[in-house]
Amino acid sequence: MKHFYKGLVFAALLISTVLVSTGSAQTVSGSIANGSVSRGTTARGYVRLHIPAGLHVNSSRPASEYAIATKVTLSASGVKLGEVIYPKGTNRTFQFSKVPINVYEGTVAFPFRVTVPKGFRGRTVTVRASVRYQACTEEVCYPPKTKTITITARVR
Repeated sequence: MKHFYKGLVFAALLISTVLVSTGSAQTVSGSIANGSVSRGTTARGYVRLHIPAGLHVNSSRPASEYAIATKVTLSASGVKLGEVIYPKGTNRTFQFSKVPINVYEGTVAFPFRVTVPKGFRGRTVTVRASVRYQACTEEVCYPPKTKTITITARVR
């Protein structure tokens, strides 16, 4: 009986580890222009959320009061950042919801603009991007996560 409980505890730990790692399987990347931008110009940047097959994340407008929306937050010094543009998601119905939920799947790009002033003195532009999302499978949703990256571009 003692071994049974040890086995049960081990199984519970294994399952919770798999669930946590599955909920964190998404990766975030980003870019500004082609890696360089000129002073006095505006360039397009992107934050990309990569969602593995079998998972989805709620979109920025999930249309469900219980779903946590994806949110991208940007910050930088010495440059002007434009608003993040959120793409439209796909409406899907899942086992845990009779109402369709708007979701993102695969790789999702969130474009934004960076304006570098003529008088910018630095050699690189640095943008910090945080992505808050809630990942789900067909059956369950995981606790929300936030991943933060730094995106840089050389200034010409």
